[in-house]
Amino acid sequence: MKMGRKTATFIRLTLSYLVLIAIAVCAIYPALWVLLSSLRPGTALFSPKLIPDTFTLAHYKELFTNPSFRYGVWYLNTLKIATLTMIFSTILTTLSMYALSRFRFRGRKNTLTVMLVLGMFPGFMSMIAIFIFLLQLNLLDTHAALILVYSAGSVLGGFVVKGFYDTIPRSLDEAARIDGASHTQVFIKIMLPLSRPMLTYVALTTFTGAWVDFIFARLVLRSKENWTLAVGMWDLVNSYQNSNFTLFAAGAVLIAIPITLLFVFLQKFLVQGLTSGASKG
Repeated sequence: MKMGRKTATFIRLTLSYLVLIAIAVCAIYPALWVLLSSLRPGTALFSPKLIPDTFTLAHYKELFTNPSFRYGVWYLNTLKIATLTMIFSTILTTLSMYALSRFRFRGRKNTLTVMLVLGMFPGFMSMIAIFIFLLQLNLLDTHAALILVYSAGSVLGGFVVKGFYDTIPRSLDEAARIDGASHTQVFIKIMLPLSRPMLTYVALTTFTGAWVDFIFARLVLRSKENWTLAVGMWDLVNSYQNSNFTLFAAGAVLIAIPITLLFVFLQKFLVQGLTSGASKG
């Protein structure tokens, strides 16, 4: 009987490790292939060898020296949009979800219901309306339009933040109020220090969303000097008829660096933010 249990346990563990290895290979291989392709000479899309015979950094140099496209300008544009979106989204989401979690006012439940219903629809369904709205405000082809829409739209996905604030005991608020603290002091001195994991989660997700977005940026931005990386890289491949893939791979590697570094250094806070806000809604 014991031998049968040991055998079953061994088989289960073996299958688990095989599945994990297969998942790891599926996740690592595409990234490794893009990285090695960016170091491969030539412009070929396909190569029979994963590891090239010779390595070159010419593609990375061409990204910043080729006058036919402006990779450096696109990189700075995207960094500016993503950073400002991260700041404004974190402030708006934190303040709004804190108010909906801690205060009781007329229309609170209706507001939560409307936000929940709107969040069920994909964002691209509202693009025509947003386009017309930005056109009336003369905000087309501006970075301010992207920052405004990204920041305001992130509030609809703030139920995890509300769930996080719901888990914080109200006795902390009441004790601070008895000591004479205002609502602003309670939020700044008590809630914000406790919200570090959640703030990290909101900041990372909003930064990543603005960094990689293509559809809305392609709709709003028209002039080449205002493009983001996603739009510029698409135009790079489209203009070259998919023939300069190694250059595209080099650009993709540089795009992945900021997000990878952020997730590596802030992974602990990200996991805490995800788990702490998932117990209540």
